[in-house]
Amino acid sequence: MVTIYDIAERAQVSAMTVSRVINNTGRISEKTRAKVKKVMEEMNYVPNQMARSLVLQQTNLLFLLITDITNPFYTTISRGAEDAAMKNGYRLLFGNSDENLEKEQGYMNTILTTRVDGVMIAPAGDLSLPHLEQLRKHNTPFVLLDREVPGIECDIVLGDGKEGARQLVEHLAQRGHKQIALVNGSSSVSSARTRRQGYEEALKLNGLTLHDNYIFETSFGPRSDLSEMEAWLGSMKPLPTAIVAGNNVLAVGVIRLLRQRGIRIPEDVSVVCFDDFGPFSEVEPFVTVVAQQAYQFGYLGMQMLIDRIQNREDAGPWKKVVLPAELVVRSSVKQL
Repeated sequence: MVTIYDIAERAQVSAMTVSRVINNTGRISEKTRAKVKKVMEEMNYVPNQMARSLVLQQTNLLFLLITDITNPFYTTISRGAEDAAMKNGYRLLFGNSDENLEKEQGYMNTILTTRVDGVMIAPAGDLSLPHLEQLRKHNTPFVLLDREVPGIECDIVLGDGKEGARQLVEHLAQRGHKQIALVNGSSSVSSARTRRQGYEEALKLNGLTLHDNYIFETSFGPRSDLSEMEAWLGSMKPLPTAIVAGNNVLAVGVIRLLRQRGIRIPEDVSVVCFDDFGPFSEVEPFVTVVAQQAYQFGYLGMQMLIDRIQNREDAGPWKKVVLPAELVVRSSVKQL
């Protein structure tokens, strides 16, 4: 393996000079810098990133921890985050918690031992508080994404969940639907709580009855229990005329279960949901959705994180960005 001493010998400079070229520190003439870089290329030298990090007290690595990599909402967020990171000279590492606190804790250990410069995280839920406190204890800057955690003040990028749910219910009510159910994430997740609030408020504003048995809560992620959801659907007689799903993963589960029972969409039951379906929605548009600005979530959140890292002493007050969502009307709702 080629070392800085090998580079120094061939370039006829000191090892300290080579180190300064690699780390872009100290005062070195452009002629010497160019000579050292040419030798590094000739010898295919790859800098020891760990050693460089110890010298500079930074790794130029950032970490993005999301809850469900299979969800197009989060994959689009990841693209925005990566674009912002690379534009600013950072590399991005990814993790996927599957809405699981134990798995999230494992990633926290990785984050702290890797000594990344900062973290953008969509927390599994309110019980993620100790994990975020770990980051704060180790002075690791972080930005929350999509979800708030009570007890933590920090930079955060959110969607307007309450208004988005209100738009979906309003859309259904305008088309004559009075029996509207909700399949949602766990109440331990802030985005699920705001969506339920919007749903309940919209029912009230439209003079519709809130039925407790019309609300089903499960996980937002791929671990949601379809057998329990199936039992819930079977318990409602008659079925509601419309179902609001708290996100696209839950919407897919609802549609699958309804079709297995021979129930047509939208002829028998209408279905709408939060979050679009990524590129798949462009192939055969079907489900009416409230589409969030997923790319902007990732890009703005990463820019906020980088600003916090680069201005640790003068970053100012915590920032909260709330991005509006857009109702996209397709063909999954029947006019009654």
